[in-house]
Amino acid sequence: MRSGKKGITAYLKESAAARFLAAALFAFAGVLALPWMFAPDGSSLGYTNSVFSLLLFLAFFWLWNRILRTGFEGGRRRWTLPLCLGAGFSFAMVFGAQLDQRGRVPFQNPGMWLCLLILGVLVTLLIRYFWDRLYDWLMGRKEKCFGMEERIREAAGSKGHGSFFLTVGIIFLCYLPVFLAVYPGFFVYDAQDEYLQVVTRSFSTHHPLMHVLLLGGMIHAVYKITGSYNLGIACYTLFQMAVMAGIFGWFLEKMKKRGMAGWCRILCALYFGLCPVLVMFSLCSAKDGLFTGMLLMMTVLLQELCADAEKFFQRKGEPFLLAASSLGMMLLRHNGFYGFLVFIPLAVLYLKGKRKKVFLYFVLIGAVYMLMNGGLTRLLQADASENQEMLTVPISQLARVYGDEKEALSEEEKELLFRYLPQEALERYTPKVTDGVKIDFNNAAFQEDPAGFFKLWFQWGAKHPFTYLNAWFMTSYGFWYPDTVIDVYRGNSVFTFTYGDSSYFGYEVEEPGVRESKLPWLNECYRKLSLEITQQKIPVVSMVFSPGFLFWITAFFLGFLWYGRWGRKAFPFVLPFLIWLTVILGPTYLVRYVVFLWAQLPLLLWEVFGAGEMPEQGAKGEAQI
Repeated sequence: MRSGKKGITAYLKESAAARFLAAALFAFAGVLALPWMFAPDGSSLGYTNSVFSLLLFLAFFWLWNRILRTGFEGGRRRWTLPLCLGAGFSFAMVFGAQLDQRGRVPFQNPGMWLCLLILGVLVTLLIRYFWDRLYDWLMGRKEKCFGMEERIREAAGSKGHGSFFLTVGIIFLCYLPVFLAVYPGFFVYDAQDEYLQVVTRSFSTHHPLMHVLLLGGMIHAVYKITGSYNLGIACYTLFQMAVMAGIFGWFLEKMKKRGMAGWCRILCALYFGLCPVLVMFSLCSAKDGLFTGMLLMMTVLLQELCADAEKFFQRKGEPFLLAASSLGMMLLRHNGFYGFLVFIPLAVLYLKGKRKKVFLYFVLIGAVYMLMNGGLTRLLQADASENQEMLTVPISQLARVYGDEKEALSEEEKELLFRYLPQEALERYTPKVTDGVKIDFNNAAFQEDPAGFFKLWFQWGAKHPFTYLNAWFMTSYGFWYPDTVIDVYRGNSVFTFTYGDSSYFGYEVEEPGVRESKLPWLNECYRKLSLEITQQKIPVVSMVFSPGFLFWITAFFLGFLWYGRWGRKAFPFVLPFLIWLTVILGPTYLVRYVVFLWAQLPLLLWEVFGAGEMPEQGAKGEAQI
C-alpha cells in the first residue's frame, strides 16, 4: 500500500476472527445470489429450503477463508481486468438464465441487480485469486522450460517434412470413418443455394462468391464428368478434409519449432482429428470450416509478426503466407473483412517499431481483397443489392417492438414499417432467429430512403430501449451463455427432417445429394450429436460442446495473459475476438459461426502453459503480482 495504513486484505489475512466473519458473509451472499445464474428468480424452495444450500454455504466458507487467508498484493490496476471479466461473466450468467427460460431480461427488477452486484464482486475476487495462483505456479515451474531450447534447436536443424506429412495423414485418417459414415459429406447450410448459383449462372453477394465458385464449381464439374451429384459432393468434402488436415498439420509443425514436445503434438493431432465439432465442420460444405483454418493460420503468423516484426518481413514466405491467409479469411466470410478492418489500426498502434511498414502491409492486403471481391462481383454480374445482412439486429428489434406493442403503434408508424418489412414477414418473427423476417426485407425501399428506416429505428429505440436489448440478446446469448441449448430452428422442416430439441448442427445432405452411409452406427452417433440433446445431458462433457463455455474459457486465459504482462502472446488473439464481436450482431447463434474457438484453443493453452517467457519489460512494477 502507498500509505502507511494496513490494507483490508492484509488485515483479514492476519486476523482469523475477522477473516472467518468476512468468509461467512461472502459465503452467505454467494448462496443467496447464485440461483440467479440458473433460474429466473432464484426463489425455488427446492434450493432455499434444502440441505444442499447449507452444504454449498460450507463449501463457499472454506473457499473464501482460503482466499482471504492468502490475500491480494499489488495496486488498484491489478483489479481492472479481473473486474471486467468478473462483471461480464456475472451479467452473462444472470441475463442468460432469464433469456433462456423467460425470453427476456427483467431490467426493472431490483433484486436481479442486487444479485448481479454480489456475483460481480465474488466472481472478480475468484478470478483474481486463480490468476495470482496460476501466475505463481507458472513462475515457479522452472522445469517447464527443461529441454525446450534443445527441442527448438533440433526443430530448426531438422530437414524434410516427414513429420508434417505424418501428422496430416493421422488427422485425415481420423476423418475417414466419419466421411464414410455420412457419405457424401455434410452438404448443408445454404449448400443448395450456392450450388444453384453456379448451375443457373445467377449470382448474388449474399454468400461469398469465392466459396460459391469453389463449392459449386467443383461439384458441377464432377457431375458433368460422372453424372453423379453425390460423387461431386464427396470430392468437395475430401478436398476440404485434406485442406483442414494440412492446416492443422502446418500448425503443429509451427508448434514443433517453438519447442512443443512430441507427446503434446500427438495429443493435439488427435484433438484436431477426433473433436466432434472440428470434425463436423471439416466435413461440412459450409464456408465456416475453411474460414476457421485461415483464421488459425493468421493468428499463428500474427504471433510471429508481433514477436519480431523486422525479422518477420525479412523472411521469404511468412509475409506472403499471412497475406494469403488473410485474403482467404476475408473472401470466405464477409464479417472477416470487418474484423480485419478494425484490427489494422490496433495492430499499427501496438507494433510501435514498424508502424509505417505494418500499416502499408495491412492496407495493401485490404486493398487486394476489395479488388478481388469487387472484381468477382462485376465479372459474375452478381446481385449486390441486399442490405439485410448488415441490418440483422435493427430488423429483429423493429420486429420485436411490432410483436410486443402492435396495438399501441400508430397507423403512420405501421405504414412506414411495412414499407421496409411486409406484415406477413413480421408475423413470422421468432425471438431466437431473424431469418424468417429479414428474408423479405425490401431492399429497393431501403436504397430509395435509408434515412426513413433509421429514423423509425431510432424513434422506437428511444421509446422501447429494453425491448431492443432483449431482441438483440435473444439472437446472440448462445454465444456468451454457457448453459444454452441450441434449438433456434425448433419446428423448422428442412429436406430430410424437422428440427426438434436441438439445432446444434445441420447434419443432413441437401438436394441434389443423398445420404448413403457406409457406417450406419457412426452416422447415428453424429445424428444424435447434431439433432438431439444427448451430449448436453452429460455433466461436464456438455460444456465441451458449448459455444458460450468456449468463449469464457478463451476470455479467462486471454485475460490472464494480459494480466501477467504477456502482451505479445495475447495481442494476436484480438483478431479472433473482433470476429466474435461481429457474430453477436448476426441473425442467430449457431456453432458454425464460432468454430474457430475450438480450433484456437490448443494455441491459446500453449501460450499459457507451454512457453517459459517472462512478463514483458517496461512495466516492471506491474509485472510483479
